[in-house]
Amino acid sequence: MDYYGSIEAGGTKFVCAVADESLTILERISLPTTMPEETLANVFAFFDKYQLKALGVGSFGPIDVNEASKTYGYITSTPKVSWKNFNLLGALKERYNIPMAWTTDVNAAAYGEMKLGAGKHTQSCIYLTVGTGVGGGAVVNGQVLQGFSHPEMGHISLQRYPEDTLESACPYHENCVEGLAAGPALEKRTGIKGQLLPETHEVWEMEAYYLAQAIMNYTLVLSPEKIILGGGVMKQAQLLPKIRASFAKQLNNYVSLPDLEQYIVSCELKDNSGTLGCLLLAKAQA
Repeated sequence: MDYYGSIEAGGTKFVCAVADESLTILERISLPTTMPEETLANVFAFFDKYQLKALGVGSFGPIDVNEASKTYGYITSTPKVSWKNFNLLGALKERYNIPMAWTTDVNAAAYGEMKLGAGKHTQSCIYLTVGTGVGGGAVVNGQVLQGFSHPEMGHISLQRYPEDTLESACPYHENCVEGLAAGPALEKRTGIKGQLLPETHEVWEMEAYYLAQAIMNYTLVLSPEKIILGGGVMKQAQLLPKIRASFAKQLNNYVSLPDLEQYIVSCELKDNSGTLGCLLLAKAQA
């Protein structure tokens, strides 16, 4: 029997899975992201047991997705020094002579959510994960969005919340979404880890303002049918209604949209978004 493989390559762990023709997951493992050679040895030990038909890879980035580039398939300017300028796709192709899909982890998650999760019955969506960092992927007209490179939605610039003087948690940008709204920014601002912050803490109004402003910008540029939110910070149940309310206020009825409870939603596939997206992309390559 032929199988499809998935690699969700994260900065802290690689999640590898194998599925059958119906995309039922038969086996999945989680491996710590250590040195490239060690990590890949463990990846190969897992997949070598199967006759793979195709492989889908969703990687932490930045990565090179431009097939005309000399460094296509590389992880490029990552802060993880041992993985900087590492040819991940090349290493996988050297081992397995099969079709491979190559994109970012968040693009894969967006594709999975559009096909099987909160974006079902649409042809376009944005998936935004808010956790240790902020990452965004997009599907437009049923296709994962990439051009010269891939979306970096966590690094668009925002207007500051009144009286917010936080030094950005992003080393590159003073006013980007990640620097102002990711988990480390919440902790830096309050001295408390995000998951331990009480629901009533005033910081959630500021968090909602920043995420709503980002979502407004994505809406005005790409006009997706759904905005899907995931990641550790979004596990705070009180945050989603605050984001919708702030979004409505900031957009100020400029464009017509679906009901916001149907437009800005939580992810449905939870921790499976990326894995299922990679499997779907693998199957599309076969």
